[in-house]
Amino acid sequence: MHATALQPASTGANWGKASIWNWMGLSCHWRVLGKPAAPAIVLIHGFGASSSHWRHNAGALAAAGFRVFSLDLIGFGRSDQPGLNRRFSLDNRLWSRQLGAFLEEVVQQPAVLVGNSLGGLTALTTAALRPELVKAAIAAPLPDPTLLRPLPKQLPRWLRRLRRLSVTVVCRLLPLELIVPLIARTRLLRAGLQGAYQRSIRSDLELQDLIAEPALRVSAARSLRAMSVGMALRPRSATAPVLLQRLQNMSERPPLLLIWGRQDRFVPLMIGESVRRQHPWVDLQVIDNVGHCPHDECPELFHRELLHWLDRNLGGASASGIGHQA
Repeated sequence: MHATALQPASTGANWGKASIWNWMGLSCHWRVLGKPAAPAIVLIHGFGASSSHWRHNAGALAAAGFRVFSLDLIGFGRSDQPGLNRRFSLDNRLWSRQLGAFLEEVVQQPAVLVGNSLGGLTALTTAALRPELVKAAIAAPLPDPTLLRPLPKQLPRWLRRLRRLSVTVVCRLLPLELIVPLIARTRLLRAGLQGAYQRSIRSDLELQDLIAEPALRVSAARSLRAMSVGMALRPRSATAPVLLQRLQNMSERPPLLLIWGRQDRFVPLMIGESVRRQHPWVDLQVIDNVGHCPHDECPELFHRELLHWLDRNLGGASASGIGHQA
């Protein structure tokens, strides 16, 4: 009697086939689901999450005709969690470099990028810096404090040094090795996570586990410290307003869609509306009764908005077998 090969799960936190990819000496965890010949879509998680957070999306997008990839960004999920490092700064420039290399070495074709929160900023960064690798970019939503208060074009050298010193000292003094495990092991995790959702997550143990698991790794606190320093000290060229302007100035740019939950308490809708006013070429779709994670809280509406927009903006998408089965 022949053994039957197990098919990859299409839903749940452990969806798809998981693998490890090595980049810059770092171990990167990723997943894939769907037919090898299908057009590629890459799902990029938000802060504190991982590829597992696309548990309700991968199967539907594979059924709609995509080969679905998802990558754990450096510092998150099951990828390596480095600390402060002289070789690189743990910010959206590094995650964009990681994603660009992933597209070249693993996906091996230009792809649609779909990011939640921090993943949306990573998708935008990659579209602006490596547009030849990006068919379209979707940020759901797009978080960046500089969208409310842009960084000045030039700071005096003494002020830049003082800023770097103060940020580094504060982040080093914070007892994150005590704080991070405390949050991950107590109800504080569920309370903080509830802020990202409009619906109750009290009984969603899978969601709570997929967020808690990476935070309980011994390297989680040092990595959080590194990304706190990195994001606070990134240059103006790595901020969302400058990246959007860079895209706007391109003669041929990847189309960009913002998907926003109307009840998003972390990144209010007014930010998305402001981006749309300043950049009319950017599309904005709002989903009602949803918070900061529209892909997970209301996946059916999320898929509908995403697939309809891709059909309108990628021309030959329907001819490539992308349907609306989601």
